[in-house]
Amino acid sequence: MKSSPASPDPLPMDWVREQFPTLANAGILMDNAGGSVPLGRVVDRLAEYMRKWPVQLGASYLESAEAQQRLGLARTAVAGLLGPQMAADEIVVAASTTSLISRLARSLVPGWDEGDEVIVTDVDHEANITPWRRLTDHGIRVREWSLNQDSRRLETDDLRSLLSDRTRLVCFTHASNILGQAVDVETICATVHEAGAKTCIDGVAYAPHRPLAVKDWGVDYYAFSLYKVLGPHCAVMYCRDTEMSGLANLNHTFMDDYEGPGRLELGAFPYELLYAAGGVPDYLDELAARLGDDGDRARAWSAIAAQESRLTRRLLEFLDSRPTVEVMGSVSPGPDRMPTISFVSRNHLSSEIPAICDRQGIGIRWGHFYAPRLIDRLGLTERDGVVRVSMLHYNTVHEVDRLIGALEPALRGRAA
Repeated sequence: MKSSPASPDPLPMDWVREQFPTLANAGILMDNAGGSVPLGRVVDRLAEYMRKWPVQLGASYLESAEAQQRLGLARTAVAGLLGPQMAADEIVVAASTTSLISRLARSLVPGWDEGDEVIVTDVDHEANITPWRRLTDHGIRVREWSLNQDSRRLETDDLRSLLSDRTRLVCFTHASNILGQAVDVETICATVHEAGAKTCIDGVAYAPHRPLAVKDWGVDYYAFSLYKVLGPHCAVMYCRDTEMSGLANLNHTFMDDYEGPGRLELGAFPYELLYAAGGVPDYLDELAARLGDDGDRARAWSAIAAQESRLTRRLLEFLDSRPTVEVMGSVSPGPDRMPTISFVSRNHLSSEIPAICDRQGIGIRWGHFYAPRLIDRLGLTERDGVVRVSMLHYNTVHEVDRLIGALEPALRGRAA
């Protein structure tokens, strides 16, 4: 992969926003970590598939053969979102990351022994916690890698003390959907592999904001939801090629001898959604071309990160200046700081803040965001969790200023 330019190009924002028809008819949407606005070309591809190829695969007639060929191309394109040199048969497609990780857990446990261990965090979305904790019914021991209270990060040194010769898998998030902070995946994977274990990473809160290179990082399993990366309501999971063949088949019994993603794609995968998702890499390629770099998305991702950094900096500066506000995670924008910003106000319950913004046509949200263990760890359950503002590169500085204008009266004043 080529390196990004030292000085990122500005995004062509008029063109970018034109690619998302919803933005022309909606208020200011800043709940994007829950689900991004889909690209217009994604919507068009979904409709195209349903109009032309609403058929089963594997037949010899024209429509079935065409559908098979187009889905093969789409799978290859979507696989490329996980990094260069990614093969189509290295990804599994399903409705959500929650579904994919649950399937992975059920597929792995038959190959483990009673007393084997899985490490989970108290930082992750429950998608990467609940399926593993349920394996205690199979005699698997679950250990917890906890948020470091001093740094408010997952620290690799804390993980090392949990690893043992019985550790089979370490499950963690690439970026917290509350703290907005990314971890060093490559270093963690190397540490885990030294102990003879594997890694399963939830990339949902990272994938919309930065390029992926899961093979370079040494990842074993990596999942994210395409409906949070400008696409339709489905998700993908990378399985390292040496791991895919060892997964127990969850599909029909006649497929027990099959190899490949079909072992976890129960019945089938959502054909029309995978085809529609091919619009996401297509958009990134066109954006790169508009920035003057055909065939390489690094320039596009660099411009995306720069735009999101501008948005993040503007909002963090405001929130950090309010004595009544505590921001969760770093208040300094940087390459590891995602534009997912959570905070609490000493003057309000978190549930009271979004309603103030609703009246201004600005969509933000409050709650635990399927990370109740982290909210409890932070002592915020009784505060109704956090207020979360989650932005993407199609948001603008003007929209952030509108949000600040809506929040400022409520957050004005001294801390109690």
